[in-house]
Amino acid sequence: MTAEPAAESGPDELPEPFARVLGAYERHLSAERDLTVHTVRAYLGDVAGLLDHAARLGLDDVADLDLRALRSWLAKQQTLGLSRTTLARRATAARVFTAWLQRSGLAPRDAGATLGSPKARRALPPVLRTDEAGELIRAAAERADDGSPIGVRDIAMLELLYATGIRVGELVGLDIDDVDRDRNVVRVLGKGRKERTVPFGHPAAGALDRWLAEGRPALRAEGAGGALFLGARGRRIDQRAVRTLVHRRIAEVPGAPDIGPHGLRHTAATHLLEGGADLRSVQELLGHASLATTQLYTHVTTDRLRAAYRQAHPRA
Repeated sequence: MTAEPAAESGPDELPEPFARVLGAYERHLSAERDLTVHTVRAYLGDVAGLLDHAARLGLDDVADLDLRALRSWLAKQQTLGLSRTTLARRATAARVFTAWLQRSGLAPRDAGATLGSPKARRALPPVLRTDEAGELIRAAAERADDGSPIGVRDIAMLELLYATGIRVGELVGLDIDDVDRDRNVVRVLGKGRKERTVPFGHPAAGALDRWLAEGRPALRAEGAGGALFLGARGRRIDQRAVRTLVHRRIAEVPGAPDIGPHGLRHTAATHLLEGGADLRSVQELLGHASLATTQLYTHVTTDRLRAAYRQAHPRA
């Protein structure tokens, strides 16, 4: 294999055979696996980087990819100072790609079958205490007292995010018909287009009722369709607007950590576990494919228990 040159080209400059394979892989991810646009973009970015590295090593056919080339690519990523989490994600992307190459007959073997990856340190972001979560909702409710459609919407979104722990993408994708007020549940389309039903409490129900009765009709514009939450222009709200709202409202809570919608998701999960919910139930509510992901939240609750012990016990 040849030595790497100092400069790097972008994915658009891949050799034609690699670019053709990358195009076929994109069609596979989108049409056959039905992955989201965001997930497809992430996979393609990682694989394009791998193919670019392979070209610099002197390879011109995906059939020539081997374990040495894959390890060389990951080693190069490490020298760039990327986190262990990112390296682990890129190793996974490489393994998925090489497995597809073999299944598609583009490579005689799965070069990434034995590719290892650094164990990612899965650190959870900070979460709100129960009093801080309550203050967040109270502060938003005070702002909604002016009766403005935006204020009424904001309190409904915050209540629902905290009550359900749904992802921001799931929130903005909700339609009015997804809300069942008779049972106080919301039907959510999660990752992998998996549908689940998540309950919410009376405060969130009341906030939703007010939004649907007062706020949404005043804000709705042509093209809103059945979208539950609308942006300032009267159409379906986007994720960026929700993230901005959460960060802005969190900043108004004294001493609270700066978290976004995903931090509210972590907060909801942590408070559920601290309140006695079992892991399996929380897993189902959050839409986690693996119980191991949900178990991460037990680390937070254990840390809080330990901190409370150190603070309260005279011989801690």
